[in-house]
Amino acid sequence: MAGKREKAEEIVSKLRQVEILQGQGATIAEAVRQIGVTQQTFYRWRKLYGGMQRSQLARLKELEKENQR
Repeated sequence: MAGKREKAEEIVSKLRQVEILQGQGATIAEAVRQIGVTQQTFYRWRKLYGGMQRSQLARLKELEKENQR
């Protein structure tokens, strides 16, 4: 059974939510559970998109499209 595929903007938003929850004292496991993903997914997302802002994400997508051409 395939899961829902998140858009990159949603991923960045959810990573930010985890950071906020951790700042409030929640553990990573609790924070990840609250946003509705597994820890493995969270760490994969953090590896790919960690520390990115929305403007940086737009630039990354633009460069990926350019490289495909």
